[in-house]
Amino acid sequence: MTTTTAPRDEAARTGDDGGGPPAGGAVGAGRAYALLLVITGLAGVLAAWVITVDKFRLLEAKLTGDTLDMACDINPIVSCGSVMESPQAEAFGFPNPVLGLVTYGMIVAVGMGLLAGARFPRWYWLTMNAGMLFGVGFCTWLMYQSLYEIGKLCLWCNLAWVATLLMFWYTTFRNIHNGFLPAPAWLREGVREFHWVIPAVHVGIIGMLVLTRWWDFWTS
Repeated sequence: MTTTTAPRDEAARTGDDGGGPPAGGAVGAGRAYALLLVITGLAGVLAAWVITVDKFRLLEAKLTGDTLDMACDINPIVSCGSVMESPQAEAFGFPNPVLGLVTYGMIVAVGMGLLAGARFPRWYWLTMNAGMLFGVGFCTWLMYQSLYEIGKLCLWCNLAWVATLLMFWYTTFRNIHNGFLPAPAWLREGVREFHWVIPAVHVGIIGMLVLTRWWDFWTS
């Protein structure tokens, strides 16, 4: 009896049975998803930290009249310094990476909590999903500005973009899977079986836009 009911009990506890959350409404997450949050969150923190440090170094160089050679200023297209000095780099009146340090740090904390067995109610998962949706929207705006207005790429920004997309899509998939976002059964099953497709296509589209935007440069 114990061996036949244990998987069902575990699924109910974590909300992994695909039939919606347990009666209490709070669900945890599997190790893979929790690690995804930790890894993507750390990637975002790393990108934001490096950009923040380079921003201070750039300001210091301006004050002293020196010229700063950044490691990520690789060629006329991949030039982090040009992106950092653009108005878009301070969209909310302060450097964008400051926002990243806070938000990505929060994602790391959530991932670590899930690894430790934390469980969160529906409103928490949906709020986190909404915050990630805002992040995707902001990153999409930054992508457009980088490609078609500034005309430069920042590799650390690219890392943050990909990390944000991955955490958003997999959080959305989990909310669909757990019944926190309404979806028909076929969509829940599709999310379970082909969860990698949409993130791969999304990242692939960004790669194609970068490739075609400077096609002559890449192929010369």
